[in-house]
Amino acid sequence: MNFKQNGKINQVTNKTLVIGMDIAKRMHFACMVDERGLLLKKSFPVYQSRQGFEFFYNQILESMKEFDKIDVIIGIEPTGHYWLNLAYYLEDRGILSDVQSDACQAF
Repeated sequence: MNFKQNGKINQVTNKTLVIGMDIAKRMHFACMVDERGLLLKKSFPVYQSRQGFEFFYNQILESMKEFDKIDVIIGIEPTGHYWLNLAYYLEDRGILSDVQSDACQAF
């Protein structure tokens, strides 16, 4: 049994907004689901720029209010270094990302 994985699963409650991200060079895509994996917000683009990151951050805040969520978990599968700017931007605003790669566990 993988206790680390169980710990991550237990972090997700009915008050958690779960966001999955597909990372790319110029434009990422994000999708929001609830704790059961039911779609809350269809996939939308997040541009690799300050304006794109601000748009994404505002989408998170608006969705938390709309869907009555108090926690956020963002799952990122890193592609090269393209995920770093977004991760640092979100971390500066108190939103941590869960990076899904053994090579990047130090982040």
